[in-house]
This record gives sequence, C-alpha cells and structure tokens, in this order.
Amino acid sequence: MDKKKMLPKKRVLTLEQKEGLQGYIFISPWLFGLVTFMAGPLLFSLFASFTNYNITSRMDFIGLDNYIRMFTNDSLFWISLGNTLYFVAFSVPLTTIGAVLISVLMNQKVPGMRIFRTIYYLPAVLSGVGVYLLWMQLLSPNTGLINTILSWVGIQGPAWLFDPNWTKPAIIFMSLWKVGGSMLLYLASMQGVPQSLYEAAEMDGANPFRRFWHITLPMITPIIFFDVVTSTIGGFQVFQEAYVMTESGDGGPANSLVFFNLHMWNKAFEVFDMGYAMGMSWVLFVIIFILTFINLKLAPRWVHYEGGK
Repeated sequence: MDKKKMLPKKRVLTLEQKEGLQGYIFISPWLFGLVTFMAGPLLFSLFASFTNYNITSRMDFIGLDNYIRMFTNDSLFWISLGNTLYFVAFSVPLTTIGAVLISVLMNQKVPGMRIFRTIYYLPAVLSGVGVYLLWMQLLSPNTGLINTILSWVGIQGPAWLFDPNWTKPAIIFMSLWKVGGSMLLYLASMQGVPQSLYEAAEMDGANPFRRFWHITLPMITPIIFFDVVTSTIGGFQVFQEAYVMTESGDGGPANSLVFFNLHMWNKAFEVFDMGYAMGMSWVLFVIIFILTFINLKLAPRWVHYEGGK
C-alpha cells in the first residue's frame, strides 16, 4: 500500500483566508484592549447600575431602584441635566460658527498667515488645570482683564463665576478658546475646494459672500457635520471646568454649574454611591446615542458629499 495515500491531507489556506488571518493577527492587540479595558468595564457598570454597589459592602441586586430614584427623587439630577443641555445648546453652535469664521480668515493669502494660524491653533494644544486657573484670573470681577477691557468702553462687567446668571455664559465663552483644532480641519477642507468652481462663479459675477455661501459652505458640510457630532458628544462630557473653577468643585453658586458629569462624579467619589453613578453614566450614554442617531438621520438633508453620496 502506498504510504502517501495513508497520510492525512494537509489543509492549504486560500489567499483570501491568509489575508484574513493576517488581519486578525494585526488587530489582535486592539481587540484585547477593547475586551479587557472597554467591553469588560462597560458590562460591569451596566450590571452594577442595578445594584447598591458602594465599594465597601456586598453588591446586592436592587433592580431599577437606582433609575427610579434618579428620575423621581433627585432634584440635582434634573438640574445637572438642564445645565448640561444649556451648555451643549449654546456652546456647539457658537464654537462651530467661530471655527468656520476664523478658518475663512486664516484661508486668506496675506503675508505672515502661518504665524496667525499658529497663534490661533496654540490654545487647542493647551489643556489642564493651568488653563482653567488662567481663566479664573481673566474672569475675576474686580481685577480680571475681561472686566477691565469692558470698563474702558463704559460697561460694568458681571461677576461671572460668582453670579448664577453668568456662570454658564462664562464657561461657554471660555469654550471658544479651543476652536483652534476645529479651525484646522475647516482650513484643510477649504483648501481642498477646486479653484475652478470659484473661477466659474467669478465669471458669473458672484461676490465673495455668494461664493462662500454657495460654494465653500456646501463643500465643507461633511467637516461641519463631523465637528457638530463630536462637539455634541464632548459637550455632554463637560466636567473639568466646573470642577476646577468652582469652590471645592461644588458646582458654583445656586448649583448653576452642576453639570451631569460633575453630579455623577460626586455621587461616585464623594458619597461612593457607585451603583447610582453607573446608572447615571448609562442614562448619559442613551441621551448621546439618541442625539447622534438624530444627527445621522438628518445629515442627508444638508451634508453634501463628493459624488452625491
């Protein structure tokens, strides 16, 4: 009997299977990180939100009690949600419009433009407590630079962080400081607009405003959409400003700066009500998911992609 016929046939992978296997090997570190550091903690937090988990005692299942308490017996929950929605509703449009306008200015062909672009972008790479301490000095009612400048034109500046009517506008105003990152995206997008479109518009007698409105703006709508979605998600995660710039991180006068994440932080690390805080995090996830879904559904009505898709 032929010995070769007795041996099992060796399986040979096709080229497509080999490429697929190599792909899985390359992304295996990311998959390991996703399961270990993201999916695992996410599932744990979902389970813990249905318990009375407080780190120090046994974790008992309590069903929907945390969520019922959240919606019916926690006034700060609604205050924090309202403050966060207020911040998102004003900061996202203002920062988007501000970034587009600055990018239009930075797209002009004048000497020294690179220096101006660097100056406007620099604040985007600065972050941390130092920046918030600087803004606390700028917003100081008596010695701050902003109120000093207002006094030069005869305007009595508000108390900013000490007046509950002005705390959120102050934080929103401060958010304009970081538009340099978005400005860079808009600038790159504007420089990718074909010059032939502007030349044709000029031949038809279109002025600069009409060229911007009918050519530039539609061509950069994919970047505007991306910026709006990411800014909305980031807006709901506002935390550091209120924690650093208010006394003891208590959310400012009359709870005017108790944002959702700050209230969640206090529940988790001030009173160690971890199960409740994790429930809040899932409520925030659902809110962001719904708003992102609405944005995606509305996008085809105003976002213009190259090729019409």
